[in-house]
Amino acid sequence: MSKISRRKFLAGSVAGGAAVMMTPAKKALAAGSFEGFPDGMGVLVDFTRCVGCRTCEAACNKEQNLPAPAKPFDDYSVFDEIHHGQPRRPTSKAYTVVNRYETKEEGPVFRKIQCNHCNEPACLTSCFVNAYTKTPEGAVIYNSKVCVGCRNCMIACPFHIPGYTYESVINPVIKKCIFCYDTRLKEGRPPACVESCPQQVMTFGKRAELMNIAHERMRKNPEKYVDHIYGEKEVGGTGWFYISGVPFEELGFDTHLPKEPIINNVKDFLAVVPMVLAIWPALFTGFHLLATKGKSHGHGDDHSHGEEGH
Repeated sequence: MSKISRRKFLAGSVAGGAAVMMTPAKKALAAGSFEGFPDGMGVLVDFTRCVGCRTCEAACNKEQNLPAPAKPFDDYSVFDEIHHGQPRRPTSKAYTVVNRYETKEEGPVFRKIQCNHCNEPACLTSCFVNAYTKTPEGAVIYNSKVCVGCRNCMIACPFHIPGYTYESVINPVIKKCIFCYDTRLKEGRPPACVESCPQQVMTFGKRAELMNIAHERMRKNPEKYVDHIYGEKEVGGTGWFYISGVPFEELGFDTHLPKEPIINNVKDFLAVVPMVLAIWPALFTGFHLLATKGKSHGHGDDHSHGEEGH
C-alpha cells in the first residue's frame, strides 16, 4: 500500500469539511431574512397596571410543569433579591419572573420578564442545527432533541432570555417561555400568565391590532404614558411589547438596541461557525487515520526487512 501524503490529506480534509457544511451555512444565512408572520398573535403589557402579585409566575409554573420555586409565589421578599448586581432573570426553572424597580417619579413599578418572541428571532437565526422555530401563531419554540448545546442562542438573544440546564450533565438543554404554544396558543387561547392576571396587565390578540390599542391608549392618556412602545421597532419588532408610565431604562430595559434585527449584524460570523464545527472534526478524523496508517506502514516495513534478513 502506498503511503498517504500529508499535504494531500490536509487539503482533502479542509475541502471535504467545507463542502459538507456549505449547505447548512447557507440555510443559516437564509434564516436571517425571515420576516415573521404579519397575522401572528402577541401580548400588550401595560406596566401602569401591574401590582407585583406574581400570579403570572404561579400560572406559568403550573402550566409548564416547572419545579416548585425556592420561595412560594406569595413571598414578596424575592423583589429584594439581587444576583450579580441584577434583579431576577428567567431561568430553566422559571420561564417568567416579576421584578420591582424603584423609579424617580412613580416609586415602585413592577415589570414582568419572559421571552419576547421576536418577529425575527436572533436565537433562531443563530442556531445552526435549526432547533428553533417561529410558528405562524407568533411563538418562538425550541426542539431540545436536536440541540447540541452550543448556546449560540444565549449569546445572540438581545434580551438574555434563554436559560441553560447546567445542573443536567447527561442531557443539558435550553429552556424558555414558549408562549404556552402546545397547550394554548395553537388553539387560539391566551397564555396562562395572561389569563390569570387579576389586573388585566396583559392583553392578548393579533399583534397588529394590539399595536393600535397601545397607540390609542397612549393618545388618550398622554400624561400617563411615556411616548414609546417598547418592542414596536426594537430588533425588528417583538411579539410581546410594552407601554409604561416611566422611562424604560428605569425598568432595566436596554434602550440602545437597533431597530433592525440583530441577525443583520452577525450574518458573516454565523456563516463561519457551522463550517468551523465541521472542518475541525474532519481534520481530527484525518489526523487519526494518518497516525493509524503510519503505524500500519511501520509494522509492514519491519516485517519486510525481517524477511530480507532471512
